[in-house]
Formats: sequence, C-alpha cells, structure tokens
Amino acid sequence: MTDAPSRQDGHDAAGSVFTQLLNSGAPDEETHIVYRGKLVFAVLNIHPYTSGHVLVLPYREVADLNDLTPDETTELWATVSATVDAVRSAYAPDGANVGLNLGRAAGGSVPTHLHVHVVPRWTGDSNFMSSIANAQTLPEALEVSAGRLRAAFGRHLPADA
Repeated sequence: MTDAPSRQDGHDAAGSVFTQLLNSGAPDEETHIVYRGKLVFAVLNIHPYTSGHVLVLPYREVADLNDLTPDETTELWATVSATVDAVRSAYAPDGANVGLNLGRAAGGSVPTHLHVHVVPRWTGDSNFMSSIANAQTLPEALEVSAGRLRAAFGRHLPADA
C-alpha cells in the first residue's frame, strides 16, 4: 500500500479536485465559486448536506492547518466568519456547523487540500439526505444557491477584502 494520493482521495497528477477547479479557467458561475480572496476562496459543495453548504479553502493545496502560512491562516478564518455571516443572511438558518475533516480517517474526502465546511442547519433537519441512484434532493439548484451567497458576500466581506 502506498501513501501517494489517488483519484479516490479527490487528487491526481493535476492536483486536488479544488486545484483542478481553480486551474480550469471556467467562470465562477460555472464552478460555483462564491467568493475569492487574496489567499483563500469559498465554493459551494457539489454534494451538499443542505442548500448553502459552502467550503472555504486556501488556493494553495495543503493537507493540514500547520501547513498554512500565518497570512493564509488569518485570511482563512476571517473568510470562514464572513461565510457564516453570508449563510445566515442568505438562508436564515437556526444554526450552522463549521468544521474540518483532516485526513482520510477523519472523514476527509479530499485529504490533500484542507477545506472548512460551513453548513446551515435548521431545527428538526437531519445530518444528511438519503440518495437513491445518485440523485440528490435539495430545495434549490446550486446555481440559485451560488447567486444568493454571492449577493450575501457583498454585504459580509472579510475585513481586509
């Protein structure tokens, strides 16, 4: 067994799925990127737990918090805070989950590129949606979620943006 990244890790020779997304040249409207900072960005999760599930991550592909530079760390957490504010503004949830899964054993689906999940939550919702035949049940399309969040980010940008 090898420790080399694999497609199963959301990574191949071209980098993580997030690096590939950034390098694709596709417009933010197509990639569902809802915010771009100097060192980090926010993108909708394409397999969301709920509408408005956002991932905040550095442009640079790193696996662990200790691999971030001080500037990346500062901007990451400022953007996480702004993302929580944007999600609250766009969705009016009863609460939010904010967290990371560092490493495959912790549940990280892309362990080579750390990302912070911001998930709006409502009283009585469930932790995940059941899916059948790769179908997801969400109350709105990703494009609609992205538009709502881009508008909300305009009102809740990180302080140094």
